[in-house]
Order: sequence, then structure tokens, then C-alpha cells
Amino acid sequence: MNIEIMHDIPDNKFFAVVSGKEAYLRYLFINKTTMNMIKTYVPPELRGQGIAAVVVHAALEYAKEKGFKVVPTCSYVETYIEMHQEYKALLI
Repeated sequence: MNIEIMHDIPDNKFFAVVSGKEAYLRYLFINKTTMNMIKTYVPPELRGQGIAAVVVHAALEYAKEKGFKVVPTCSYVETYIEMHQEYKALLI
């Protein structure tokens, strides 16, 4: 499945629309260089397809490219980083 990730900067979210439903990761800025990734959501009927991983990956890549640090308030983001050690350097 090819999932297109979009970044809604004014609404502080990364999201994908799959089968007409929105999956997303919401974040807040703690300061100008630190993103607090607060919530990941995938509609129940779309779960188990790896959509959350694709959305989180896009958000972490964005943080990495911009030189931002990350606070993984969302437990899914925290688990994703544990499983993908290349993002540990982003943590405060």
C-alpha cells in the first residue's frame, strides 16, 4: 500500500487519508526547536496495516531534517523510536 503523508503545519499534524478515513499524528512545539508528539490515531477499521508507522516515520524524518528534538508523549511514538534506534538521537 502506497500511503501519501501530508503535513498540516497550521493544525500541527501529519496525516494520511486511507479509504476516506484520516489517520494522524498530532504535535505541539514546546519551544522553537522541540516537538512534543502527543497523539497518534488510526481509525479502528484501518488498524494493523502499518499506517501509524508510516505517519510517525514521516514526522520523525521531518524533525530530523529540521534539526528538532522530540518528546514522545504518545506511547506509540515512544515504542516506534525504541524499535528504530536511528531516531534515539532526536530525544531530549
